Amino acid sequence: MTPEEYGACDGEDLAGLVRSGQVTAREVLDAALGAVEFLDGALNAFVTVTREVARDQLAAGLPAGPLSGVPLALKDECQVITGAPVRSASRFPAEVGGDVETSLVRRYRDAGLLLIGRTNLPEFGASVTTEPVATGTTRNPWDPSRTVGGSSGGSAAAVAAGIVPVAYANDGAGSIRIPASCTGTFGLKPTRGRTPAGPFVGEMWQGLVIEHAITRSVRDSAALLDLTHGPDLGAPYTAPHAPVSYRALVTLDPRPLRIGLSTAAPGGSRVDAACVEAVEAAARLLDGLGHDVEPAEPSHDGAALHAAVGDLLALELAVAVDAAAVRTGVPARPELVEPANWALAERARRFSALDLQARLGELNSIRREAATFWQGYDLWLTPTLGTLPPHHGHVTPLLGDVDRYLERWFELAPFTPLANVTGNPSMSLPLHQHDGLPVGVCLTAGFGREDVLVQVAGQIERAAPWASRRPPLYVGAPELVAG
Repeated sequence: MTPEEYGACDGEDLAGLVRSGQVTAREVLDAALGAVEFLDGALNAFVTVTREVARDQLAAGLPAGPLSGVPLALKDECQVITGAPVRSASRFPAEVGGDVETSLVRRYRDAGLLLIGRTNLPEFGASVTTEPVATGTTRNPWDPSRTVGGSSGGSAAAVAAGIVPVAYANDGAGSIRIPASCTGTFGLKPTRGRTPAGPFVGEMWQGLVIEHAITRSVRDSAALLDLTHGPDLGAPYTAPHAPVSYRALVTLDPRPLRIGLSTAAPGGSRVDAACVEAVEAAARLLDGLGHDVEPAEPSHDGAALHAAVGDLLALELAVAVDAAAVRTGVPARPELVEPANWALAERARRFSALDLQARLGELNSIRREAATFWQGYDLWLTPTLGTLPPHHGHVTPLLGDVDRYLERWFELAPFTPLANVTGNPSMSLPLHQHDGLPVGVCLTAGFGREDVLVQVAGQIERAAPWASRRPPLYVGAPELVAG
C-alpha cells in the first residue's frame, strides 16, 4: 500500500479494503508505521510507537467489524495497554501498564482496531496547547510555528497529517474540540457517561472529562461511538438511551432544526474576526439546508464558569502531582513540574473541602441555568475557539504569571467549557480556513443528543466536504514524497 493510497483513506475505507482482500491488515499497519517514521520527526505527534502491540494483535487474529484493521493512536494518558508505559508528558518516571487494561482499550481490541502508538499531550493533560517540557512541542501540520491545541494535541496532529484516520482523545474543557479546530479535523465530545472511563476511575475531573476521538470523517467518529459507547462495570452513572446505530444516522438528513447562534465569548474576551466569519458562514450554510438559525445563547455567567473550571484544573493538577510522587517514590518539587502547573497545584493546596463544595455548587447552578436553552433550541452554534491557532509559547504552563496563563487559556477557548459543565455533547467541524489555517465551528446539542449532532454533521459534510483539504505535512503529499 503506497503512502498516497493510505493517506487517501478514512478508517471505513481502510477497513473495507481489508474486508474485500484488496489489501491485508499487515499492509495497512506497515503503511501507518511508515507514516509515523516519515512524518513524525517534523510533527512530534507520537511519544511511543507500540508496533509490537499491534503486531501481536495481528498474530492473534483480528475480530470482524466495521473498523477492523484500522490503525488507532492513543493519547498518552488514562488508557492502559498491557506492558506499555503511560507518561502523561510528565518528568516523573513513566507508569508501566499492568495486567488489567482499561475498558475503552478492551473495546478497541474487540473492534479489531490496531493500537499503533501513544500521542503527545501537555503535562498531565492540563493545558489547551501541547508544548510539554518532558516530551517536546507538537507542531501543526498546517503551520509548524502554530499550536495544535490541547490537550489532545498529538492525536489531532496525527489525524490531520494522515498518519492515522482515528485517534483516541478526551475532553475536559475542550480537549477534543480545541485541537480539532486547530488542525482541521472532526472532533466529537459525547454526552457525560456515554463512553466508559473505568476500571481505575469512576469519573474524571468531577465529571467534566469524557472519552472519544478525533477523526477525519464524521462516519468514522460515529462508527467508533457505536463500537465503544455504553457503561462499563461499576460506572457511577450512564448517559441516556442511545440509538441502534450512530453510524446509520450519518447518512440521514435531520429534520429542520432550531439553532441558536452566538459569537460573543462567555467571559467577555475578544473573538477574532476570522472565528466570527467562520460561524457566520456556517449559519448561512445551515440556513440553506433548511434549518432555522437565529441569535440566541444559553444563559450563564461565563466569567464565573471560567473561574470555577480554573479552580478544578488546579485541584486536579495537585492530585496528579501527588499521585505521580506516590507512584514513583520521587518527591514532588518545582523543578519536576512546569511553573504554571506547579503554581496552580500549590494554589489548590490552600483550598478546603468547603471551597471545593462551593465550586461544585457554582457549576451546578450554571448547569441548571444553561440547560433551559435546549428546551427551545436543538443546537447552539459558536466558534470553537476565540482566536486562530496561536504561535508556540503564547499559551504555555511555562509562563511564570499563572493568572496571565489562565487568562490566555480562556481567551483561546472561551466557548468549549460550558458543554463539559453541562455534560452535553458537542463537536467541532473543520468548515473554514483563514490564511491557510483551519478555523473550526462548534455545535452543541441537548443532553444525550449525539444523534442530532451526527445527523447534522453528516449533512454538513455532504454539503461542504473537507476530505480533500489537506495540510502541507500530510502522508503521501507529492512534494514530500519527491523530496
